[in-house]
Amino acid sequence: MIKVHNTLSNKKEEFKPKKENFVSMYVCGVTPYDEVHLGHARAYVVFDIIKRHLLKRGYQVRHVQNFTDVDDKIIKRSQEKNIEPSELTHIYINDYFVQTDKLNILKAEVYPRVTQMIPQIINFIKDLVDKGFAYEVGGDVYFSIYKFKDYGKLSKRNLDNLKAGIRCGICGDKNSVFDFVLWKKTRGNEPKEVVWDSPWGKGRPGWHIECSVMSSELLGDTIDIHGGGQDLIFPHHENEIAQSEAKTGKHFVKYWIHNGFVTINKEKISKSINNFFTLKTIFKKYNPRVVRYYLLTQHYLSPLDFSDAGLNTAKNTLQGMDDAYLRLVSSAKESTMEITDKDLLDLQNKFLTALDDDFNSEKALSYLHELKNKILNELFTANTTRLARLRKLFEDFAENSLGIVPPKEQKNNKDLQNLLKKRNETRKNKNWAESDRLRKLIDEEGYKIVDNKNGSSVLVKKL
Repeated sequence: MIKVHNTLSNKKEEFKPKKENFVSMYVCGVTPYDEVHLGHARAYVVFDIIKRHLLKRGYQVRHVQNFTDVDDKIIKRSQEKNIEPSELTHIYINDYFVQTDKLNILKAEVYPRVTQMIPQIINFIKDLVDKGFAYEVGGDVYFSIYKFKDYGKLSKRNLDNLKAGIRCGICGDKNSVFDFVLWKKTRGNEPKEVVWDSPWGKGRPGWHIECSVMSSELLGDTIDIHGGGQDLIFPHHENEIAQSEAKTGKHFVKYWIHNGFVTINKEKISKSINNFFTLKTIFKKYNPRVVRYYLLTQHYLSPLDFSDAGLNTAKNTLQGMDDAYLRLVSSAKESTMEITDKDLLDLQNKFLTALDDDFNSEKALSYLHELKNKILNELFTANTTRLARLRKLFEDFAENSLGIVPPKEQKNNKDLQNLLKKRNETRKNKNWAESDRLRKLIDEEGYKIVDNKNGSSVLVKKL
Protein backbone atom coordinates (compact mmCIF):
# COMPACT_ATOMS: atom_id res chain seq x y z
CA MET A 1 0.00 0.00 0.00
CA ILE A 2 1.38 3.38 -1.04
CA LYS A 3 0.95 6.32 1.33
CA VAL A 4 1.27 9.94 0.22
CA HIS A 5 1.57 13.16 2.21
CA ASN A 6 -1.26 15.30 0.86
CA THR A 7 -0.66 19.04 1.25
CA LEU A 8 -4.43 19.60 1.17
CA SER A 9 -5.09 17.56 4.34
CA ASN A 10 -1.55 17.95 5.71
CA LYS A 11 -1.69 14.22 6.43
CA LYS A 12 -0.25 11.03 5.05
CA GLU A 13 -3.05 9.25 3.16
CA GLU A 14 -3.50 5.90 1.45
CA PHE A 15 -3.03 6.38 -2.28
CA LYS A 16 -6.15 5.47 -4.24
CA PRO A 17 -6.27 6.90 -7.77
CA LYS A 18 -9.56 7.51 -9.57
CA LYS A 19 -9.01 4.51 -11.81
CA GLU A 20 -7.65 1.33 -10.27
CA ASN A 21 -4.41 0.96 -12.26
CA PHE A 22 -4.10 4.39 -13.86
CA VAL A 23 -2.55 7.58 -12.42
CA SER A 24 -2.93 11.07 -13.87
CA MET A 25 -0.13 13.38 -12.78
CA TYR A 26 0.41 17.06 -13.58
CA VAL A 27 3.68 18.74 -12.59
CA CYS A 28 4.21 22.47 -13.00
CA GLY A 29 7.03 23.06 -15.47
CA VAL A 30 9.56 25.83 -16.01
CA THR A 31 9.11 29.33 -17.35
CA PRO A 32 11.82 29.19 -20.04
CA TYR A 33 13.48 32.58 -19.77
CA ASP A 34 16.73 31.35 -18.16
CA GLU A 35 18.76 28.17 -17.63
CA VAL A 36 17.56 25.33 -15.42
CA HIS A 37 18.72 25.67 -11.81
CA LEU A 38 18.94 23.69 -8.57
CA GLY A 39 15.36 24.32 -7.50
CA HIS A 40 14.12 22.88 -10.78
CA ALA A 41 16.43 19.88 -10.39
CA ARG A 42 15.08 18.92 -7.00
CA ALA A 43 11.44 19.16 -8.06
CA TYR A 44 11.87 17.10 -11.22
CA VAL A 45 14.03 14.44 -9.55
CA VAL A 46 11.38 14.11 -6.82
CA PHE A 47 8.56 13.59 -9.31
CA ASP A 48 10.77 11.27 -11.33
CA ILE A 49 11.13 9.03 -8.26
CA ILE A 50 7.36 9.18 -7.72
CA LYS A 51 6.70 8.19 -11.33
CA ARG A 52 9.29 5.40 -11.29
CA HIS A 53 7.80 3.88 -8.13
CA LEU A 54 4.23 4.08 -9.39
CA LEU A 55 5.34 2.28 -12.56
CA LYS A 56 7.19 -0.28 -10.43
CA ARG A 57 4.01 -0.93 -8.48
CA GLY A 58 2.12 -1.68 -11.69
CA TYR A 59 0.34 1.59 -12.39
CA GLN A 60 0.06 3.21 -15.79
CA VAL A 61 1.07 6.86 -15.44
CA ARG A 62 0.03 9.70 -17.71
CA HIS A 63 2.41 12.47 -16.75
CA VAL A 64 1.89 16.01 -18.05
CA GLN A 65 4.41 18.79 -17.48
CA ASN A 66 3.93 22.21 -19.02
CA PHE A 67 6.14 24.98 -20.30
CA THR A 68 4.92 28.48 -19.43
CA ASP A 69 6.11 30.05 -22.66
CA VAL A 70 4.21 33.36 -22.20
CA ASP A 71 5.25 35.51 -19.26
CA ASP A 72 6.42 39.00 -18.30
CA LYS A 73 9.94 37.68 -17.63
CA ILE A 74 10.08 36.08 -21.07
CA ILE A 75 8.99 39.30 -22.76
CA LYS A 76 11.50 41.38 -20.80
CA ARG A 77 14.42 39.00 -21.43
CA SER A 78 13.63 38.67 -25.14
CA GLN A 79 13.56 42.46 -25.49
CA GLU A 80 16.91 42.70 -23.69
CA LYS A 81 18.37 40.17 -26.11
CA ASN A 82 16.58 41.73 -29.09
CA ILE A 83 15.02 38.42 -30.14
CA GLU A 84 11.46 37.15 -30.40
CA PRO A 85 9.96 35.50 -27.28
CA SER A 86 9.54 32.24 -29.20
CA GLU A 87 13.26 32.19 -30.01
CA LEU A 88 14.13 32.76 -26.35
CA THR A 89 11.82 30.01 -25.10
CA HIS A 90 13.17 27.62 -27.75
CA ILE A 91 16.71 28.14 -26.39
CA TYR A 92 15.77 27.50 -22.77
CA ILE A 93 13.36 24.63 -23.42
CA ASN A 94 16.23 22.90 -25.21
CA ASP A 95 18.46 23.66 -22.21
CA TYR A 96 15.86 22.08 -19.92
CA PHE A 97 15.98 18.80 -21.81
CA VAL A 98 19.78 18.77 -22.10
CA GLN A 99 20.26 19.23 -18.35
CA THR A 100 17.44 16.97 -17.14
CA ASP A 101 18.59 14.21 -19.49
CA LYS A 102 21.92 14.32 -17.65
CA LEU A 103 19.99 13.75 -14.42
CA ASN A 104 18.29 10.73 -16.03
CA ILE A 105 14.77 12.10 -15.57
CA LEU A 106 12.06 10.15 -17.37
CA LYS A 107 10.17 12.10 -20.02
CA ALA A 108 6.60 13.20 -19.42
CA GLU A 109 4.00 11.82 -21.80
CA VAL A 110 3.04 15.37 -22.86
CA TYR A 111 4.74 18.78 -22.62
CA PRO A 112 2.02 21.33 -23.43
CA ARG A 113 2.80 25.01 -23.97
CA VAL A 114 0.59 27.97 -23.20
CA THR A 115 0.86 29.25 -26.77
CA GLN A 116 -0.67 25.99 -28.00
CA MET A 117 -3.83 26.38 -25.90
CA ILE A 118 -4.98 29.99 -26.23
CA PRO A 119 -8.49 29.12 -27.59
CA GLN A 120 -9.07 26.67 -24.72
CA ILE A 121 -7.85 29.27 -22.20
CA ILE A 122 -10.22 31.89 -23.59
CA ASN A 123 -13.17 29.47 -23.42
CA PHE A 124 -12.28 28.54 -19.83
CA ILE A 125 -12.26 32.21 -18.82
CA LYS A 126 -15.57 32.84 -20.62
CA ASP A 127 -17.14 30.05 -18.56
CA LEU A 128 -15.90 31.65 -15.34
CA VAL A 129 -17.33 35.03 -16.39
CA ASP A 130 -20.65 33.43 -17.33
CA LYS A 131 -20.85 31.65 -13.97
CA GLY A 132 -20.21 34.92 -12.11
CA PHE A 133 -16.76 33.96 -10.76
CA ALA A 134 -14.87 36.40 -12.99
CA TYR A 135 -15.36 39.94 -14.27
CA GLU A 136 -13.84 42.22 -16.87
CA VAL A 137 -12.47 45.70 -16.24
CA GLY A 138 -11.15 47.68 -19.23
CA GLY A 139 -9.88 44.62 -21.08
CA ASP A 140 -8.48 42.81 -18.02
CA VAL A 141 -10.37 39.85 -16.57
CA TYR A 142 -10.11 38.98 -12.86
CA PHE A 143 -11.19 36.06 -10.72
CA SER A 144 -13.28 37.15 -7.74
CA ILE A 145 -11.93 35.07 -4.87
CA TYR A 146 -14.72 36.06 -2.47
CA LYS A 147 -17.11 34.22 -4.81
CA PHE A 148 -15.23 30.96 -4.14
CA LYS A 149 -16.05 29.95 -0.57
CA ASP A 150 -13.18 27.46 -0.12
CA TYR A 151 -10.38 29.85 -1.06
CA GLY A 152 -7.32 29.20 1.11
CA LYS A 153 -7.98 25.51 1.78
CA LEU A 154 -4.65 24.36 0.32
CA SER A 155 -2.37 27.01 1.84
CA LYS A 156 -4.45 27.26 5.05
CA ARG A 157 -4.68 31.03 4.59
CA ASN A 158 -7.72 32.87 5.84
CA LEU A 159 -8.93 35.80 3.75
CA ASP A 160 -9.81 37.86 6.81
CA ASN A 161 -6.29 37.40 8.16
CA LEU A 162 -4.83 38.28 4.77
CA LYS A 163 -6.99 41.39 4.65
CA ALA A 164 -5.77 42.47 8.09
CA GLY A 165 -2.21 42.31 6.80
CA ILE A 166 -2.86 44.70 3.92
CA ARG A 167 -1.85 48.22 4.88
CA CYS A 168 -3.59 49.89 1.99
CA GLY A 169 -7.01 48.93 0.69
CA ILE A 170 -6.40 50.44 -2.75
CA CYS A 171 -6.94 47.78 -5.38
CA GLY A 172 -7.21 49.82 -8.57
CA ASP A 173 -10.08 48.69 -10.78
CA LYS A 174 -10.40 45.29 -9.09
CA ASN A 175 -13.27 44.48 -6.76
CA SER A 176 -10.78 43.20 -4.20
CA VAL A 177 -7.05 43.54 -3.73
CA PHE A 178 -6.89 39.72 -3.68
CA ASP A 179 -8.57 39.14 -7.04
CA PHE A 180 -6.10 37.70 -9.53
CA VAL A 181 -5.84 38.22 -13.24
CA LEU A 182 -7.06 35.65 -15.76
CA TRP A 183 -6.55 37.72 -18.90
CA LYS A 184 -4.18 40.69 -19.31
CA LYS A 185 -4.94 43.32 -21.88
CA THR A 186 -2.00 44.38 -24.00
CA ARG A 187 -0.23 47.53 -22.87
CA GLY A 188 1.03 48.28 -26.36
CA ASN A 189 4.69 47.32 -25.96
CA GLU A 190 4.37 43.53 -26.11
CA PRO A 191 5.65 41.65 -29.18
CA LYS A 192 2.84 40.74 -31.59
CA GLU A 193 3.43 37.00 -31.20
CA VAL A 194 2.36 37.10 -27.52
CA VAL A 195 -0.84 39.08 -28.14
CA TRP A 196 -4.13 37.38 -29.02
CA ASP A 197 -7.65 38.52 -29.80
CA SER A 198 -10.29 37.75 -27.17
CA PRO A 199 -13.86 38.79 -26.25
CA TRP A 200 -12.26 41.39 -23.95
CA GLY A 201 -9.83 42.80 -26.53
CA LYS A 202 -6.21 42.01 -27.36
CA GLY A 203 -4.14 40.48 -24.61
CA ARG A 204 -2.65 37.29 -23.16
CA PRO A 205 -3.41 34.82 -20.35
CA GLY A 206 -2.53 35.28 -16.71
CA TRP A 207 -0.20 32.75 -15.08
CA HIS A 208 -2.59 30.69 -12.94
CA ILE A 209 -5.26 30.03 -15.56
CA GLU A 210 -2.78 28.32 -17.85
CA CYS A 211 -2.16 25.26 -15.66
CA SER A 212 -5.86 24.78 -14.91
CA VAL A 213 -6.60 24.67 -18.62
CA MET A 214 -3.69 22.45 -19.63
CA SER A 215 -4.35 19.92 -16.87
CA SER A 216 -8.10 19.73 -17.55
CA GLU A 217 -7.63 19.46 -21.31
CA LEU A 218 -5.08 16.66 -21.07
CA LEU A 219 -6.04 14.84 -17.85
CA GLY A 220 -9.68 15.69 -17.14
CA ASP A 221 -11.51 17.79 -14.57
CA THR A 222 -10.22 15.75 -11.61
CA ILE A 223 -6.64 14.50 -11.53
CA ASP A 224 -4.82 12.20 -9.13
CA ILE A 225 -1.54 14.02 -8.47
CA HIS A 226 -0.61 17.66 -8.91
CA GLY A 227 2.59 19.09 -7.61
CA GLY A 228 5.73 21.15 -7.69
CA GLY A 229 7.89 23.07 -5.25
CA GLN A 230 6.51 24.41 -1.95
CA ASP A 231 6.79 27.95 -3.31
CA LEU A 232 3.89 27.15 -5.67
CA ILE A 233 1.37 26.34 -2.93
CA PHE A 234 0.39 30.00 -2.65
CA PRO A 235 -0.75 31.72 -4.71
CA HIS A 236 -0.35 29.54 -7.81
CA HIS A 237 -1.87 26.24 -6.73
CA GLU A 238 -4.41 27.92 -4.46
CA ASN A 239 -5.61 29.92 -7.44
CA GLU A 240 -5.67 26.85 -9.66
CA ILE A 241 -8.05 25.16 -7.23
CA ALA A 242 -10.33 28.20 -7.10
CA GLN A 243 -10.71 28.67 -10.85
CA SER A 244 -10.86 24.94 -11.69
CA GLU A 245 -13.44 24.01 -9.07
CA ALA A 246 -15.46 27.18 -9.76
CA LYS A 247 -15.73 26.17 -13.41
CA THR A 248 -16.42 22.45 -13.06
CA GLY A 249 -18.01 22.13 -9.62
CA LYS A 250 -15.78 19.06 -9.16
CA HIS A 251 -12.88 18.24 -6.86
CA PHE A 252 -9.78 19.35 -8.79
CA VAL A 253 -6.92 17.26 -7.35
CA LYS A 254 -6.93 14.19 -5.08
CA TYR A 255 -3.30 14.43 -3.90
CA TRP A 256 -1.25 17.61 -3.77
CA ILE A 257 2.49 16.86 -3.46
CA HIS A 258 5.09 19.58 -2.84
CA ASN A 259 8.83 19.19 -2.38
CA GLY A 260 10.84 21.19 0.15
CA PHE A 261 13.02 24.19 -0.59
CA VAL A 262 16.67 24.08 -1.61
CA THR A 263 19.20 26.26 0.20
CA ILE A 264 22.88 26.75 -0.59
CA ASN A 265 25.21 26.68 2.40
CA LYS A 266 22.17 27.28 4.65
CA GLU A 267 21.04 30.37 2.70
CA LYS A 268 18.02 30.68 0.44
CA ILE A 269 18.85 30.69 -3.25
CA SER A 270 19.03 34.29 -4.48
CA LYS A 271 20.68 36.04 -7.38
CA SER A 272 21.23 39.11 -5.16
CA ILE A 273 23.71 37.28 -2.91
CA ASN A 274 25.27 35.42 -5.84
CA ASN A 275 24.41 31.89 -4.71
CA PHE A 276 22.18 31.13 -7.68
CA PHE A 277 23.67 28.22 -9.63
CA THR A 278 22.44 26.73 -12.88
CA LEU A 279 22.75 23.00 -13.49
CA LYS A 280 25.11 23.71 -16.36
CA THR A 281 27.48 25.42 -13.91
CA ILE A 282 27.18 22.70 -11.29
CA PHE A 283 27.81 19.93 -13.82
CA LYS A 284 31.17 21.50 -14.68
CA LYS A 285 32.29 20.62 -11.17
CA TYR A 286 30.20 17.59 -10.25
CA ASN A 287 29.07 14.56 -12.25
CA PRO A 288 25.26 14.68 -12.77
CA ARG A 289 25.02 11.22 -11.17
CA VAL A 290 26.49 12.71 -7.98
CA VAL A 291 23.98 15.56 -8.08
CA ARG A 292 21.07 13.18 -8.54
CA TYR A 293 22.32 10.95 -5.71
CA TYR A 294 22.64 13.98 -3.43
CA LEU A 295 19.10 15.13 -4.23
CA LEU A 296 17.83 11.74 -3.02
CA THR A 297 19.60 11.82 0.35
CA GLN A 298 16.79 13.79 2.02
CA HIS A 299 13.07 13.00 2.08
CA TYR A 300 11.40 15.23 -0.49
CA LEU A 301 9.34 17.10 2.14
CA SER A 302 12.48 18.23 3.99
CA PRO A 303 14.52 21.27 3.02
CA LEU A 304 17.77 20.33 1.28
CA ASP A 305 20.96 22.28 1.85
CA PHE A 306 23.19 22.18 -1.21
CA SER A 307 26.86 22.51 -0.26
CA ASP A 308 30.27 21.46 -1.52
CA ALA A 309 30.74 19.40 1.65
CA GLY A 310 27.48 17.54 1.04
CA LEU A 311 28.23 17.01 -2.63
CA ASN A 312 31.71 15.71 -1.89
CA THR A 313 30.28 13.26 0.65
CA ALA A 314 27.77 12.11 -1.97
CA LYS A 315 30.58 11.82 -4.52
CA ASN A 316 32.69 9.61 -2.24
CA THR A 317 29.70 7.45 -1.29
CA LEU A 318 28.64 6.93 -4.88
CA GLN A 319 32.25 6.18 -5.86
CA GLY A 320 32.25 3.39 -3.29
CA MET A 321 29.06 1.99 -4.78
CA ASP A 322 30.54 2.13 -8.27
CA ASP A 323 33.63 0.28 -7.08
CA ALA A 324 31.56 -2.50 -5.51
CA TYR A 325 29.25 -2.79 -8.52
CA LEU A 326 32.03 -3.03 -11.11
CA ARG A 327 33.87 -5.60 -9.03
CA LEU A 328 30.62 -7.58 -9.01
CA VAL A 329 30.14 -7.13 -12.76
CA SER A 330 33.59 -8.59 -13.39
CA SER A 331 32.41 -11.79 -11.68
CA ALA A 332 28.69 -11.95 -12.53
CA LYS A 333 26.84 -11.94 -15.83
CA GLU A 334 23.49 -10.24 -16.41
CA SER A 335 20.61 -12.46 -15.40
CA THR A 336 16.86 -12.63 -15.97
CA MET A 337 16.34 -15.35 -13.38
CA GLU A 338 13.92 -14.75 -10.53
CA ILE A 339 15.33 -13.79 -7.17
CA THR A 340 14.41 -16.56 -4.74
CA ASP A 341 17.00 -16.04 -1.98
CA LYS A 342 15.11 -15.22 1.23
CA ASP A 343 17.56 -12.54 2.41
CA LEU A 344 17.43 -10.77 -0.96
CA LEU A 345 13.63 -10.96 -1.09
CA ASP A 346 13.49 -9.47 2.42
CA LEU A 347 15.82 -6.66 1.38
CA GLN A 348 13.78 -6.03 -1.77
CA ASN A 349 10.61 -5.82 0.31
CA LYS A 350 12.20 -3.33 2.72
CA PHE A 351 13.40 -1.19 -0.19
CA LEU A 352 9.99 -1.08 -1.88
CA THR A 353 8.20 -0.51 1.42
CA ALA A 354 10.41 2.53 2.04
CA LEU A 355 9.27 4.01 -1.28
CA ASP A 356 5.67 2.99 -0.54
CA ASP A 357 5.91 5.19 2.55
CA ASP A 358 5.61 8.59 0.86
CA PHE A 359 8.44 7.90 -1.60
CA ASN A 360 11.14 7.91 1.09
CA SER A 361 14.28 7.95 -1.08
CA GLU A 362 16.50 8.57 1.95
CA LYS A 363 15.46 5.29 3.55
CA ALA A 364 15.53 3.45 0.22
CA LEU A 365 19.15 4.52 -0.24
CA SER A 366 20.02 2.92 3.11
CA TYR A 367 18.86 -0.44 1.72
CA LEU A 368 20.92 0.08 -1.42
CA HIS A 369 23.92 0.55 0.90
CA GLU A 370 23.00 -2.62 2.74
CA LEU A 371 22.97 -4.45 -0.59
CA LYS A 372 26.36 -2.97 -1.50
CA ASN A 373 27.86 -4.27 1.76
CA LYS A 374 26.36 -7.69 1.09
CA ILE A 375 28.05 -7.68 -2.34
CA LEU A 376 31.46 -6.82 -0.88
CA ASN A 377 31.13 -9.51 1.80
CA GLU A 378 30.23 -12.23 -0.70
CA LEU A 379 32.24 -11.24 -3.73
CA PHE A 380 34.78 -14.06 -3.46
CA THR A 381 32.73 -16.68 -1.64
CA ALA A 382 29.35 -16.79 -3.42
CA ASN A 383 28.67 -18.94 -6.48
CA THR A 384 27.96 -17.42 -9.89
CA THR A 385 24.18 -17.81 -9.55
CA ARG A 386 24.13 -15.91 -6.26
CA LEU A 387 26.36 -13.16 -7.68
CA ALA A 388 24.10 -12.80 -10.71
CA ARG A 389 21.11 -12.32 -8.41
CA LEU A 390 22.99 -9.73 -6.36
CA ARG A 391 23.78 -7.88 -9.57
CA LYS A 392 20.18 -8.02 -10.76
CA LEU A 393 18.86 -6.65 -7.46
CA PHE A 394 21.47 -3.86 -7.34
CA GLU A 395 20.58 -2.74 -10.86
CA ASP A 396 16.88 -2.85 -10.02
CA PHE A 397 17.34 -0.70 -6.91
CA ALA A 398 19.84 1.76 -8.36
CA GLU A 399 18.66 2.21 -11.93
CA ASN A 400 14.99 1.26 -12.17
CA SER A 401 13.77 2.73 -8.89
CA LEU A 402 16.27 5.48 -8.01
CA GLY A 403 17.42 6.40 -11.50
CA ILE A 404 21.11 6.18 -10.60
CA VAL A 405 22.45 4.34 -13.64
CA PRO A 406 25.35 2.07 -12.59
CA PRO A 407 28.63 2.61 -14.46
CA LYS A 408 29.72 0.37 -17.31
CA GLU A 409 32.90 -1.61 -17.72
CA GLN A 410 35.45 0.01 -20.04
CA LYS A 411 35.97 -3.09 -22.21
CA ASN A 412 35.41 -1.12 -25.41
CA ASN A 413 38.31 1.24 -24.64
CA LYS A 414 41.26 -0.68 -26.09
CA ASP A 415 43.92 1.83 -24.96
CA LEU A 416 42.78 1.65 -21.35
CA GLN A 417 42.47 -2.13 -21.48
CA ASN A 418 46.01 -2.40 -22.88
CA LEU A 419 47.34 -0.23 -20.05
CA LEU A 420 45.49 -2.37 -17.53
CA LYS A 421 46.81 -5.58 -19.09
CA LYS A 422 50.39 -4.28 -18.95
CA ARG A 423 49.95 -3.23 -15.34
CA ASN A 424 48.61 -6.66 -14.36
CA GLU A 425 51.68 -8.23 -16.00
CA THR A 426 54.05 -5.92 -14.13
CA ARG A 427 52.30 -6.75 -10.85
CA LYS A 428 52.61 -10.45 -11.60
CA ASN A 429 56.35 -9.93 -12.21
CA LYS A 430 56.58 -7.78 -9.05
CA ASN A 431 57.83 -4.80 -11.07
CA TRP A 432 56.24 -2.35 -8.64
CA ALA A 433 57.80 0.82 -10.07
CA GLU A 434 56.43 0.13 -13.56
CA SER A 435 53.11 -0.93 -12.06
CA ASP A 436 52.82 2.42 -10.26
CA ARG A 437 53.73 4.30 -13.45
CA LEU A 438 50.98 2.56 -15.40
CA ARG A 439 48.49 3.17 -12.59
CA LYS A 440 49.31 6.88 -12.78
CA LEU A 441 48.72 6.91 -16.57
CA ILE A 442 45.32 5.33 -16.05
CA ASP A 443 44.57 7.80 -13.27
CA GLU A 444 45.36 10.69 -15.61
CA GLU A 445 42.74 9.32 -18.02
CA GLY A 446 40.12 9.76 -15.28
CA TYR A 447 39.95 6.18 -14.05
CA LYS A 448 40.92 4.37 -10.88
CA ILE A 449 41.91 0.72 -10.56
CA VAL A 450 40.24 -1.62 -8.10
CA ASP A 451 42.34 -4.74 -7.50
CA ASN A 452 40.37 -7.83 -6.56
CA LYS A 453 41.67 -10.51 -4.21
CA ASN A 454 41.70 -13.05 -7.01
CA GLY A 455 44.30 -11.04 -8.93
CA SER A 456 41.92 -9.42 -11.41
CA SER A 457 41.54 -5.66 -11.74
CA VAL A 458 38.61 -3.44 -12.64
CA LEU A 459 38.63 0.07 -14.14
CA VAL A 460 36.25 2.51 -12.43
CA LYS A 461 35.63 5.97 -13.83
CA LYS A 462 36.35 8.64 -11.23
CA LEU A 463 33.44 10.88 -10.32
